[in-house]
Amino acid sequence: MRKLIFLMLCLPFAVAAQSTLKLWYKQPARLWTQALPVGNGRLGGMIFGKTADELIQLNESTLWSGGPVSKSVNPDAAKYLAEVRNAVFAGDYQKAELLSKKMQGVYSESYLPLADLRIKQDLVREEPAAYYRDLDIATAVSKTQFVANGVHFTREIFSSAPDQVIVIRLTADKPHALTMKIGAHSALHYRNSVRSDSVLVLSGNAPAHVEPNYIRKPDPVVYDSSATACKGMRYVLLTRAIQNGGTSTIDSSGIAISNATDVLILLSAATSFNGFDHCPVTEGRDELKLAGQYLRNAQAKSYEELLKRHIADYQQYFNRMSLTLYGGMPDQGATLPTDQRLAAYSNGNEDAGLEALYFQYGRYLLISSSRQGGTPANLQGIWNNMMRAPWSSNFTTNINVQMNYWPAETTNLSELHQPLLDLTRELAVTGHRTAREFYGLDGWVVHHNSDIWALSNPVGEGSGNPMWANWAMGANWLCRHLWDHYLFTQNKEFLKTSAYPLMRGAVVFSLGWLVKDKSGYWVTAPSGSPENSFKDENGKRGSIAMASTMDMSIIRDLFTHYLKAADLLHQNDKLRDSVAEMLPKLYPFQIGRQGNLVEWFKDFGETDPHHRHVSHLFGLYPGEQISPLTTPDLAQAAKKTLEIRGDEGTGWSKAWKINFWARLLDGNHAHLLIRDLLRLTGEEGGNYAKGGGTYANMFDAHPPFQIDGNFGAAAGIAEMLLQSQGQEIYLLPALPDAWKSGIVKGLKARGNFEVSIAWNNNRLTGGTITALTGGVCRLRVNTPVKIDGAGISKASGKGYVLVFNTEKGKSYRIVPGGK
Repeated sequence: MRKLIFLMLCLPFAVAAQSTLKLWYKQPARLWTQALPVGNGRLGGMIFGKTADELIQLNESTLWSGGPVSKSVNPDAAKYLAEVRNAVFAGDYQKAELLSKKMQGVYSESYLPLADLRIKQDLVREEPAAYYRDLDIATAVSKTQFVANGVHFTREIFSSAPDQVIVIRLTADKPHALTMKIGAHSALHYRNSVRSDSVLVLSGNAPAHVEPNYIRKPDPVVYDSSATACKGMRYVLLTRAIQNGGTSTIDSSGIAISNATDVLILLSAATSFNGFDHCPVTEGRDELKLAGQYLRNAQAKSYEELLKRHIADYQQYFNRMSLTLYGGMPDQGATLPTDQRLAAYSNGNEDAGLEALYFQYGRYLLISSSRQGGTPANLQGIWNNMMRAPWSSNFTTNINVQMNYWPAETTNLSELHQPLLDLTRELAVTGHRTAREFYGLDGWVVHHNSDIWALSNPVGEGSGNPMWANWAMGANWLCRHLWDHYLFTQNKEFLKTSAYPLMRGAVVFSLGWLVKDKSGYWVTAPSGSPENSFKDENGKRGSIAMASTMDMSIIRDLFTHYLKAADLLHQNDKLRDSVAEMLPKLYPFQIGRQGNLVEWFKDFGETDPHHRHVSHLFGLYPGEQISPLTTPDLAQAAKKTLEIRGDEGTGWSKAWKINFWARLLDGNHAHLLIRDLLRLTGEEGGNYAKGGGTYANMFDAHPPFQIDGNFGAAAGIAEMLLQSQGQEIYLLPALPDAWKSGIVKGLKARGNFEVSIAWNNNRLTGGTITALTGGVCRLRVNTPVKIDGAGISKASGKGYVLVFNTEKGKSYRIVPGGK
């Protein structure tokens, strides 16, 4: 068995991968959270798979309300900083909260739906039979099949990145059997027209402003852009149908096709968005010209060529990794539709194959919603059907947008990290203005909400709750992604020209933001712990104090990485010296009376002991300040904190906890949370405080849908199989009992190592480590191993450690054995 598993590591991905990489169903989608997503990073579609009246809900990633904020929004904000600090140091946290509202700016703008495409097919009113629909995440192609009137109909749909169109092919197994009407409409202001080359044109304007869904105003969606010219970007959707056989007509109501044998539909879309700092009206792109060019290029190719180019592009990312987990009933993916499979799993079935599919689905969603040169994945990736999406479907930087990118490096999708890194660079520009206007400080700062215009101010307009609106650590947290991208890629040029300058700017702001408390520690004031509150010494509720554990952990994280970057680049200056001097004097971690890690600067009482945010454990994950191997007392306090918080929470909260328990090396508890997160949940309604689960299309249920749970869970599964923080690579650090045997190929570790491993009976049986850059590799395993040509591991604390030098491009075989 051991030899067999090692040999399987050497087989092609298609052989070693799990047998079923499909989501499939026996009925059309009734609700949006049953529809299947396709995307190319920019164009997204939600496919319902209906027979006589197909619905494909469409998105374009740059279609947002509003425009860049180019003027001062709260010129009086900075004068309140001293007052807020005085209130904090006096222990009047309620006054500090009220004053903080005077330091707020405008709300972020909203991500918007593009249009709905309808295909009304004439089936002569016969009830279709033999229905089937799927999404093959190995090829990123969705298929719908059914039989009506003795004819077998097939629809294949994909969103092509190389050709920048959505492709729909309809076929029948009998000639001249396709008769249909193709039309499009939008929830936005729009008009339909026909171009001379038989192209249906849907065009319009986005609103000048859309209030967040939780704000109640008489006119939450504002189209009047007379006050500011730079509002209301333009958009266009082009639909072209090319049929084989039959006849067709076209007018503004749609495209009518009669008696065709097959039909190819190409969808092209674009907006006038031209960058975060350009007016989409006066400085916008020519959206019609851009969409037209995409369409012309695509229609010059056959369906087979479009499909081949799409699959080759997609698989260059997807095929870098495979994961096979053995546990539970075999082949359930081949015998049970996905909704039934989820239901059986929710009722207690063991199904490791479903867990592996969920992991790969997270990778599929990232490939489909985040591509180089494009926008970052937002709260819903690129898929949104609402004019006022939950939380504006924006970039929420107090956890959510960062969680979207946790699997980017570890699951071998490093290039797809780039949109978030690009947004970080843009935020440094707006964040510099915000630092000056709102605080009178240098450097750059980001608060908890942003959008395509790189908004960086604290939102709320004087009425936002400071426990979320006034949190000021967004820039510092984003800098962790810059540093991690360097660690995984070892790209020194990126560190020098991109990461280091941005980290330096965040450091400059943080040095100005920190103040000394009466004990001589450097603290943040004001300070909150995102979306949570406390009971102070007098039993009063508060949310703004000083030196929250999250604040101090993030700043400690930034300072530590900045010093390492400065040393690598030989940057020795006064700023570096100031950071080195201040770092050990930052307010330290505190262990509370229950043995927990304290969330605030004092061991305050909890207003919500089971709150979904566990922000004070940032130092455990994604940070590396807390570890069972190096800081066992803090790790024990973190574990106690998680026990007090409990396993309940929203979808993304459960996903974060998977990563926490993986870092605590407790694979069984991490797996318990995977089971809970994969619980099939209903689609109607929403519970914003508790709940979590998975919809029938395997989207994460906050509820409602938020994609960060999908991404966070994928990262958590990777973290259970491989960890690389602390300058060592730990193989199978949190392997649960349920994953008795398995094979993973293509995981990435910091230091730019690619790792493939196999195990049986929960013990490592073999693997390889490929040094893509070269250098020292410090390997930790739970059982003794040998590396060909590098020696034998030695016992060291928990497990065994082997340190060896590697050469660029060389692979090193791992075999069991040694002492």
